[in-house]
Amino acid sequence: MAVKLPIYMDHHATTPVDPRVLEAMLPYFGEKFGNAASRNHSFGWAAEEAVETARRQIAALVGATAKEIIFTSGATESDNLMIKGIAEMYRDKGKHIITQVTEHKAVLDACKRLEKQGYEVTYLPVQNDGCVNPDEVSAAIRPTTILITVMYANNEIGTIQPIREIGRIAKDHGVFFAVDGVQAVGKIPVDVQRDNIDLLALSAHKMYGPKGVGALYVRRGNPRVQLSPMVEGGGHERGMRSGTLNVPGIVGLGKACEVARQEMETESTRLLAMRERLREGLQDRLDGVTVNGSLERRLPGNLNVSFANTDGESLLMGLNDIAVSSGSACSTATLEASYVLKALGVGNDLAHTAIRFGLGRFNTEEEVDYAVEKTVQVVTKLRELSPIPEKAKEGIEMEKVRWQTA
Repeated sequence: MAVKLPIYMDHHATTPVDPRVLEAMLPYFGEKFGNAASRNHSFGWAAEEAVETARRQIAALVGATAKEIIFTSGATESDNLMIKGIAEMYRDKGKHIITQVTEHKAVLDACKRLEKQGYEVTYLPVQNDGCVNPDEVSAAIRPTTILITVMYANNEIGTIQPIREIGRIAKDHGVFFAVDGVQAVGKIPVDVQRDNIDLLALSAHKMYGPKGVGALYVRRGNPRVQLSPMVEGGGHERGMRSGTLNVPGIVGLGKACEVARQEMETESTRLLAMRERLREGLQDRLDGVTVNGSLERRLPGNLNVSFANTDGESLLMGLNDIAVSSGSACSTATLEASYVLKALGVGNDLAHTAIRFGLGRFNTEEEVDYAVEKTVQVVTKLRELSPIPEKAKEGIEMEKVRWQTA
């Protein structure tokens, strides 16, 4: 079967909308255009009913109840709301927050903003596989700690954190546990009860839904979580997030969650097999290919690999018909090595050559084989043209070389 180019392998950045999701959304752009807050007529009732159906679909995917789901504009807003909302609501109880260094920028920057307001934040290190040590989480808790926030799975290296253990620690200490679940929800089983998660952020466009809509799970009991709102006016969403609801987007998010719940098991098995086909194809045919992060605790569709003695920018340009990423797609373009890879202890030389392959629902084995072939060709050619491999063979440490510009 001929491969249609270009190939999309950047599913951690965004996913295409599943045709079933689009089909569910379309009526709400047309004849079902009502405002879900209009309770006086059938147009509003139809919109409200659609929103409540979506709430149930999302809740079913993560082990919550429908009333615990709050709609937002996406994961960045959900992350900000859960962290700043807890910080403000419980500031009289304490001003200490625990997180870890490879969180998404939405979490890290929210924490940095709180530091400017007088909060104290502990940024825990990660081990070489990208996982935070639960014992270090436990040791960091103080009498003034009000929140622990650790992501479920990393957007760059796919590492799955020991969420259940951290959740148990948080519960035992009476500290709220907030989780950025964006990369995990819909890909692997997430259960807020089993994992003792009090707040969970998720986004539609990472699981074959539309962009610009997300949700936040907020626990209603044992313990009950209260949040100070960041957006006020009208008291929508239990007073936590005012604003007219994006009904078509919410319908799409709900349908995306329903599809994910039905197909997650078979899809993750298929993605893992394709990921391993990609990894083995690259490592069998090229020297100096290093996988970044844990292979055991990893999202099934993620492969983040470094190619020794290769220029990363040139590699990315060479793979011009395969959409991949050289780092987090959510931060601006920069020549700085990825802060996530640095946190694992990956040296600058290897960090700069890292490529993130993100496989998804509509990728095929033929596309994987093409990606292997193309990557092998480009890496081989770049190594032939570059002085780096020869210098490395001579024992010169490439990190210490100072390149002179003309």
